Amino acid sequence: MSVIEFLRPEGWLGETGGPRYVQLRQRLESGIESGVLPPNSSLPPEREIAEITELSRVTVRKAIQELVREGLIEQRQGSGSFVREPMSRMEQSLSHLTSFTEDMAQRGMETTSRWLERGVFLATRGEIDALDLDAGAEVARIYRLREAGGRPMALERASLPLDILPNPLEVTTSLYEVLERRGLRPVRALQKISAINLEPREADLLNVPEGAAGLSIERTSYLASGRVAELTRSLYRGDAYDFVAELRL
Repeated sequence: MSVIEFLRPEGWLGETGGPRYVQLRQRLESGIESGVLPPNSSLPPEREIAEITELSRVTVRKAIQELVREGLIEQRQGSGSFVREPMSRMEQSLSHLTSFTEDMAQRGMETTSRWLERGVFLATRGEIDALDLDAGAEVARIYRLREAGGRPMALERASLPLDILPNPLEVTTSLYEVLERRGLRPVRALQKISAINLEPREADLLNVPEGAAGLSIERTSYLASGRVAELTRSLYRGDAYDFVAELRL
């Protein structure tokens, strides 16, 4: 069945089915679920959908915007509206201290990074407190978009004392691989996980709608000596991860 035939109002659009934009949204959702509108396919322009369905363009626009907020549709500047490819969810164990690169390698996925910040900076008050540094100290800071299989997965910002990571430019893939070569890989960590709604900038980098669900993870990692080695704040796509912990009596 063609998209035009699928959207014709006969059989699904009626006076007793609720608001017209809700009926259209549900029809489009049905098309996505059934494969009439497959992943990465483009929707007809709003004007054309309005003509096919005999609805106003305001109604069509409202239905599409709801699907954008739900993460089913994405709007590409200058190109139109497209069905978003579903993200396969991954289970991430909270029982083992591993790096993003190691996690993805175990799944057979190649990782890449888009650097957003990397260098030596004056420590913030939060970094001073978390890393137990003196006032006025400097830190190595790396901030990057982590991708796996060509898809954006997480935003990761790490801060470390300079004697643990003197040259942040040395980190090209795995931070923990660099620390292990220096004999300073953390052996334990405390993590705090919070549910959030992503801000516009973060959502844009992660290629999800503004306000989409995300997971905020703050991790403080320690060396075998008990010294704090790393403060990492990460934002993960909420549609991509399930964090799993094994509990025992």
